[in-house]
Amino acid sequence: MSSNPYLERAITVVEEHIKAPLPTKSVSTPLRPDYHPELDATSFLEDDAAHYYLSLIGTLQWLSELGRIDICHAVGVMSRYNALPRQGHLDAVIRIFAYLKHHKNSKLVFDTCQRDFPESSFIQHDWTEMYPDATEDIPERYPVPLGNSAQINVFVDAAHADDLMTRRSTTGILIFVNGTPIRWYSKRQNTVETSTYGSEFVAMRIAAEMTISLRTELRLLGIPIVGPTNVFCDNQSVVIQTTIPSSVLKKKHNSIAYHKVRECVAAKILRIAKEPTESNLADILTKPLPGPRFKFLLNHILF
Repeated sequence: MSSNPYLERAITVVEEHIKAPLPTKSVSTPLRPDYHPELDATSFLEDDAAHYYLSLIGTLQWLSELGRIDICHAVGVMSRYNALPRQGHLDAVIRIFAYLKHHKNSKLVFDTCQRDFPESSFIQHDWTEMYPDATEDIPERYPVPLGNSAQINVFVDAAHADDLMTRRSTTGILIFVNGTPIRWYSKRQNTVETSTYGSEFVAMRIAAEMTISLRTELRLLGIPIVGPTNVFCDNQSVVIQTTIPSSVLKKKHNSIAYHKVRECVAAKILRIAKEPTESNLADILTKPLPGPRFKFLLNHILF
């Protein structure tokens, strides 16, 4: 799936407005790796320029919906300043368009092949003592599943306290059905977490809720689902806490996320494995990355 026709028109409109070609040289990422828009102290935009900023954000949000996963995090970050954008924010948004012009042929590929993950990556335990009634809710009136089965794979990550003004973390979630990315989520968390452990657990809880919703939608369409959803997280403490029944809750204020995820594991809705940070695809949705690492992760998502 390609957004090229819409993207070509959007680039033309932007270049007509700035009365110059977009500078594509050395623009390897949507945002600079060291950029923190919350610290931008440039002048606020006048009303006309602020309205133009809003129109650019709207265009970028639609491009992200059309499959440009590579700009999802950048667009989410810059959307925070819709109410009162600064000149530096506008320059950063123009840079996103310059990146898109330089990488305008990226496509989302529909891959029907299921992935063969080693069983040794997933820890199996008996949860009946901790959550004796944990089962997946499958109403009897669902359609009879027919046709090819679907495997759901989820990558989860959180950038702890990456907003230097509020110290809120950013959640990144990338969901695949078989080999096709179908949902991508990048959003600042609603609470300030005091540790990486806490921010990762909040992200895991959001991923669990999104997974339950997706499994319900697929079943409503009569699509058979292969086993539990495979979830990959790069935080070893969170993996241990969610996969070993005897693990003790470390942070009491994370108890809702803690029990929500563990109950999903007990009900065989999820099974969770450790994924190295270097290959966690959700990392692209949580923070601005250097060019080489950004390209490495993107090559596993878009064609």
